[in-house]
Amino acid sequence: MHDSKTVSRHWSSRLPFYYGWVIIGIAFVTMAISVSARTAFSLLLPPLIDEFGWDRGLAAGAFSFGFLVSAALSPIVGRLMDRHGPRVVIESGMCLLAAGLLAAAAIEKPWQLYATLGVLVGGGANLMSFTAQSLFLPHWFVRRRGLAMSLAFSGVGVGAIVLLPWLQSIIGRDGWRASCWAMGLLVLLVVGPLNLFVRRRPEDIGLLPDGASRSAAPDAGRTMANVVDPAWTAVEWTLARAMRTSRFWWIVLGYFCALFAWYAVQVHQTQYLVEVGFTPFAAAWGLGIVSAVAIPGQIGLGALSDRIGREWVWSVGCCGFAICYAALIGLERAPSVALLYLMVFSQGFLGYALTSVMGPIVAEIFEGPHYGAIFGAITVALIGGGAAGPWVAGVIRDVTGSYGPAFMLAIACCVISAAAIWIAAPRKVRLVPGRLPQG
Repeated sequence: MHDSKTVSRHWSSRLPFYYGWVIIGIAFVTMAISVSARTAFSLLLPPLIDEFGWDRGLAAGAFSFGFLVSAALSPIVGRLMDRHGPRVVIESGMCLLAAGLLAAAAIEKPWQLYATLGVLVGGGANLMSFTAQSLFLPHWFVRRRGLAMSLAFSGVGVGAIVLLPWLQSIIGRDGWRASCWAMGLLVLLVVGPLNLFVRRRPEDIGLLPDGASRSAAPDAGRTMANVVDPAWTAVEWTLARAMRTSRFWWIVLGYFCALFAWYAVQVHQTQYLVEVGFTPFAAAWGLGIVSAVAIPGQIGLGALSDRIGREWVWSVGCCGFAICYAALIGLERAPSVALLYLMVFSQGFLGYALTSVMGPIVAEIFEGPHYGAIFGAITVALIGGGAAGPWVAGVIRDVTGSYGPAFMLAIACCVISAAAIWIAAPRKVRLVPGRLPQG
């Protein structure tokens, strides 16, 4: 029979483990809601175009404009994360996102679309989703960094399964304005309270990463064991120093091209599928299923990246988007359910795995006290690519009458992105746990 002190010591020793996974759970829910709120722009686009008669390029440009504003603010966000932690950043994003969704119900003119669903929703989601989570979650896990990130980001798939069809049903029954109100209230009532418990690092509350106990020996030996380039890791990487390296700019190029491909298809997919003959509800389900099949892909490939390396999984993700675009081009010529399934599987199961290694790639090259500022600057490229993709695809469609040229451009971006991350080579700075010598 265990006495109270023994039980107390047991729970005290396990607290880092349990609290770390609580943080992942909160991130899971936050991702599910915030990303679905931003992705819902694809569902809102057809009724907005029908009601106001705006060009696709003009309407899709609101999504891109919001990304551009977010990109300009990203370096500041990284510094805020380093100084004040995720609570300040994520709760600020929650306020912006909720305000944008609630105010969107009053849209009558293009500038109002850009201000609400563009700047407020896009900027608010950026402070809560992939970028914000990648700024602090890597600190909580080292050995299982890829798995932890992929579990948190798999919330996007669950959110899409539950929330996007729900929002589409509201749009069909009560109109797009009612769906904006419903999503805005969900953000306020769920995301806001949960993130009051989040901290930037386990050390901030006297804990260690990976569920290690304070009574255990420091992690220095294990941490040094994965270092391939001691001269590189000995540098205290500030943003200014990082920007003078070629690795920084290869990551910038790789992330820009990947997000160009990602968001070009995400924003235009629903409209495109309707144009080639699918019903609006089927197109909405297609968008949701992409995120649904992403769940096992993100978790499995994220965990695999801890064993084989980040570059391999990044390449698999880029290949997934390239196959997705090839299937979409095929759908324009010969619509078929088989091609639709291929598009959904390759985009979701393979492509969305990129999120599980975005943070680890940067952390393993530029790990240190200024990681937030460095990742925040790289986020400019992430958001810039996400902004450019939907706008360029919309303009090309308006000018040429076809999405084909835009989809070919996106395939080229996938190839460039994969090559850029191999050249950046995080494996040549730090090995992932699965590559460490045994014994």
